[in-house]
Amino acid sequence: MSIKLNQMLLVSSAAIISLVSTDQAVLSQERLPEITVTAPSPIRRPAPAPARPAPAQRGPAAAPSPPTPVAIPSSGVLPVVIDQFATVTVVPNEELRRSNGATLGDVLQNKPGITGSSFAPGASSRPIIRGLDVNRVGIVENGIGGGGVSDLGEDHFVPINPLTTNQIEVIRGPATLRYGSQSIGGVVSATDNRIPEAFPDCRTLPSPKGLITKAPSSANGPGCVNFETRSAVSTVDNGLEGGVLMDAASGNYAFHADAFARKADDYRIPSYPYRFEPGRPFDGKQPNSSVRMDGAAVGGSYIFDGGFIGATVIQDNALYHIPGIDGADHLTRIDAHQTRVMAKGEWRAPTTAIDAIRFWAGVTDYKHTEIGLADPSDLSTLGARQIFTNKEQEGRLEVTLKPFNLRFAEMTTAIGVQGGHQDLNAPSPDDPGTPFNGLFSPNSNWRIASYIFNEFKFSETLKAQVAGRIEHIELSGSVPDILGLGTTPIARNPEFTPKSASAGVIKNLPWDLAASITAQYVERAPKPAELFSRGPHDATATFDIGNPDLKIEVAKSVEAGLRRAVGPLRFEATAYYTRFDGFIFRHLTGELCGATPDTCTGPPFNAPPSGQELKQAIYSQKDATFRGGEIQFQYEVAKLWRGIWGFEGQWDIVRATFTDGTNVPRIPPQRFGGGFFYRDDNWFARINLLHAMAQNNVAPIFETPTPGYNRLRAEVSYREKLKPSGGFGPREVNVGVVGDNLLNADIRNSVSYTKDEVLLPGASVRLFANVKY
Repeated sequence: MSIKLNQMLLVSSAAIISLVSTDQAVLSQERLPEITVTAPSPIRRPAPAPARPAPAQRGPAAAPSPPTPVAIPSSGVLPVVIDQFATVTVVPNEELRRSNGATLGDVLQNKPGITGSSFAPGASSRPIIRGLDVNRVGIVENGIGGGGVSDLGEDHFVPINPLTTNQIEVIRGPATLRYGSQSIGGVVSATDNRIPEAFPDCRTLPSPKGLITKAPSSANGPGCVNFETRSAVSTVDNGLEGGVLMDAASGNYAFHADAFARKADDYRIPSYPYRFEPGRPFDGKQPNSSVRMDGAAVGGSYIFDGGFIGATVIQDNALYHIPGIDGADHLTRIDAHQTRVMAKGEWRAPTTAIDAIRFWAGVTDYKHTEIGLADPSDLSTLGARQIFTNKEQEGRLEVTLKPFNLRFAEMTTAIGVQGGHQDLNAPSPDDPGTPFNGLFSPNSNWRIASYIFNEFKFSETLKAQVAGRIEHIELSGSVPDILGLGTTPIARNPEFTPKSASAGVIKNLPWDLAASITAQYVERAPKPAELFSRGPHDATATFDIGNPDLKIEVAKSVEAGLRRAVGPLRFEATAYYTRFDGFIFRHLTGELCGATPDTCTGPPFNAPPSGQELKQAIYSQKDATFRGGEIQFQYEVAKLWRGIWGFEGQWDIVRATFTDGTNVPRIPPQRFGGGFFYRDDNWFARINLLHAMAQNNVAPIFETPTPGYNRLRAEVSYREKLKPSGGFGPREVNVGVVGDNLLNADIRNSVSYTKDEVLLPGASVRLFANVKY
């Protein structure tokens, strides 16, 4: 496998370099609009200088001068980040507005190296990065954890809505040390303007002296306000969504408010969804898949010369159904609510030694109730089946020092501290006072960490980074030793001190290429669900059994990348290898359980095999190896009409095995695809086909092969900037239509626990309109 992968990467690299050498001079070599990323590293570099007519040094920080410049609009441009030490996938605002994804997992589903859990498509789909999921992928909003309890179950929604998000960044590699060992696989960072960092670029309100049409030029300038509406309809589920956002400023203050809502019925699917249970009623829709969501936020900041400080309050609500045989039979749905208060601030250049001081803080209050029928044949038994609560506090402080000249290199250092506390509970609603009638009893964890990033600039074309992190985690809970037939609660208070380090190098090469290589050693402490689970998880139809004796998981990885961000050809190619010592995973034993431990079949229990509906799942540890690669590119072929046409492509693969040769469960398949695009200052059009190979590398127990599929997507959008008359009115309109799964193919997601019972939506058309005022 590794030999084939290396051969493919060598062939791909040779093809890329040959294309680079034949770039057409008629197309623009001008640097595209900068993609600003803030999540990957605490060390922020100044933006590169704009291109000049005179020849400039070639490389990621300098743009070559074209013989005949052609302005390239940003719509549809593949964003490639070349100044980070590992791959960063960026979904900018314009792409988000065109996306038909209703969750973070849906939006990122087809990105190289990323997929979504799609337990409840359109409602709960958490991103999975390179085959790593809930306990190894962090989710943050504006730098603070925002995943609710989505890491405790694949059926739990992520309370961050793409409708109000302005940009998504997916971070891999050394930069994850900024967020913690629980993000060993990567971090998905959503940014929005709920805590303003600068004055809005907006038109001003009428004043007693007349209408002023310029944005405020100083902190004490006139007040201003702008609005944006985002709306869409979709055919596959009769979906409707809408949001309104407001940004305003007055004096030294900037304000933001937004509200959104979304509703969708059971979505249509191409064929009968249940692979191994024929004969159930079917009306052309995925049973029990409807969703309702809404939310709102209000926030503001005080902005001063050199920084800002601000806060926001966010409310998210969701009521969504869980598809699948068990979900449909029991009419399972989840009623979820989360309230968050977040604050952050920045003070730039406070002293001659300190470049910036930044802080983030957040408080989360989350609760959801899993509702369903106790008896599928008796509608009067509808009620709460499981409750989850999460009360969490988190804070982070960073200090970035001024660059220091070491003679052989210029060194920039960033130091951070991070701390948090979390109280979790999943009691049984039938008897919440009795321990172990739910998934787990009350447990808590405290965590404190410090980290340091050192970046060395040896020259304009060579940089290196060395980073480290140390954490201390204290957990407290209680579990019965049900595998040993004990039922008396035993207090457990494990402590862990994970230590992690990384090193990386970026080198600018000829043809505007940038190459990077990084190495990491990361330790991860077990999470509460892995330690303390002892009961039924109704929505996933499993009886989860944690292991309070789990040890620290260790990952040793190497990643190499080659990227190009300028000219007609833009691309990034990455290969990686990770060895896990003591990989923690939830594996299905082949036994079945009812609602209590004494109903489990097999040793140590010998209950009669009747009435058991839950698959027994035990958390275990075993050494494992993950390896794979990703490529995506975009190539502009020639001028056409008023713009440019070209083609694009992608490929990704991950292979994950335990050291005994068996397969790690629920790994995404190899995928490849491509298509054509056209863009100009107003129009953008694309057609793209993604093919997923069949996934036959499955775990030996309770996992079945997944068929391959072809996913055809097409889109057309139009953007127009307007000049409002009278001083206020629409100033930008973006409308479009997006078609997804246009072949109406049966698509099953190999990483989903319910893939044999749930099909992804069939052929769909989505119409959207975004208007800025």
